[in-house]
Amino acid sequence: MKKLTLLFVFISLLSCVSVKKYNERLEKPISIEKLKLDVDFTHQKLQKLHPNLYWYISKDKLDDKFDSLKTTITKPLKPSEFYLKLAPIVADVKEGHLRLVPLEKKLTRKEIKKLKNQKGLLGRFNYVIKGEQLYIKDNADKIANLKTGTEILKINDVPVSYILKKYKPLVTSDGENTTYHKYALARRFSTFFTLEYGILDSVKIETKLKDSIQTLVLKREIKTKQEKKKEKKDQKLTEEKKTKGYNPATKSYNRNLQFLEKDSSIALIKIKSFTGTYSRKFYKETFATLKKAKTQYLILDVRDNLGGSLAEINNLYTYFAKEKFRFINDIEVSSKTSLLSSNYLSNYSIITKPIGIITYPIFALTSLASVKKVNDKFFVRDIFPSKNPKKDAFYGKTYVLINGSSFSASSIISSKFKNDHLATLVGEETGGANDGTVAGIYSTQKLPNSKMRLPIGLFLIQPNIEFTNTKKGVTPDVEILPELKDIFDKKDLQLNWILEDIKKQKTSHE
Repeated sequence: MKKLTLLFVFISLLSCVSVKKYNERLEKPISIEKLKLDVDFTHQKLQKLHPNLYWYISKDKLDDKFDSLKTTITKPLKPSEFYLKLAPIVADVKEGHLRLVPLEKKLTRKEIKKLKNQKGLLGRFNYVIKGEQLYIKDNADKIANLKTGTEILKINDVPVSYILKKYKPLVTSDGENTTYHKYALARRFSTFFTLEYGILDSVKIETKLKDSIQTLVLKREIKTKQEKKKEKKDQKLTEEKKTKGYNPATKSYNRNLQFLEKDSSIALIKIKSFTGTYSRKFYKETFATLKKAKTQYLILDVRDNLGGSLAEINNLYTYFAKEKFRFINDIEVSSKTSLLSSNYLSNYSIITKPIGIITYPIFALTSLASVKKVNDKFFVRDIFPSKNPKKDAFYGKTYVLINGSSFSASSIISSKFKNDHLATLVGEETGGANDGTVAGIYSTQKLPNSKMRLPIGLFLIQPNIEFTNTKKGVTPDVEILPELKDIFDKKDLQLNWILEDIKKQKTSHE
């Protein structure tokens, strides 16, 4: 027992030393020569692995940006300073999935334990951004009694407008789309702030509501025993929680079905994320229920859905298709060997990693055999073959709700709905591109000197549609853009329009 205790103390000390050394490196400037090598490394890896690098930017223009960046590096920089220079160039590729990942300060076990018993700070709010203004969208925990619609003017005396301007170049969407930016920045705002200023115990904020300006201090609160107990209870998965994809952090279901009329004629399916987990069971039960209820109108809500599993959206579409269909085109990759650069071993834990190493030759041979060459391009063979509609497919009137935060898989299924004329799209242009995206399997490259990570998508994923070539998102058939007041008053103008449209149709059929 004594030996085990000594071993534990020794490991803890090593861990603390390791964290200390790592954090010290974050404050150490990197030489000009090494920074320029990292710029070249980033450029070369993008050219080698990205399957459609010049989709939204020409080769000459991107080459010029990387060359120009090197001329601006005239002194040694800390990793965080270098990140603010290189990340905007990566963002200029205009691929929403592609971004440079900055280094974060590591925490000791003691610090992690302390944070685990505390609530968040700025991250506990949901935000809305308009221009260079930041508003509180909702405050579920009623922190400091800050009301919905309150504008945050300053944080620790730093103007929020300055912070937003600084972080905006780090956020990108697919192509020429602009609707995604305000959602992405609002979602990542507190993360960017923490990366720059560290994990703080409190912040001073200056706020404005109507004409009233006040200054107050937000502090990290300690979780009560009752709150910890409730958290533990929330994490226990029941069969319903599994099927609907319960999220303990948001205390809500990822997938949900509700009827909006007593006669079950109108149904709403809200999907917050295409996680893939237990989704097949949910859709099977849901569409069987709709068929039994003789539902006439179905609203599919994928607003604020950032995407996820391609297999899930492929399966979901079988409940709407009227004939055999191909959902995704053959997936393009940059070369015969690009899949060998994927994050294969990241799927294994420290304990099971030896199994991954042993089975890697099988993975490598399978990967090489799965890639075919067609007209000097490389494609992965038959990942998504043609499918038939399900027996419980819905053939009533379908509406799809979309907005600027409908991204990736949400955009792909929305573009397929629109192309096949199987639904009326209502809302705002999606954040993801109409004609596809680069994502799927990733190859995460570590920059040799700054040690920042660059995850590069290896798959060019495109829906089986007639491409618009607009370099934009999926545009709605009916565009409805809510004002700030509507958002703060919780008025869902987009859903209300659909309900009014259904009401007109019902009246005309009487």
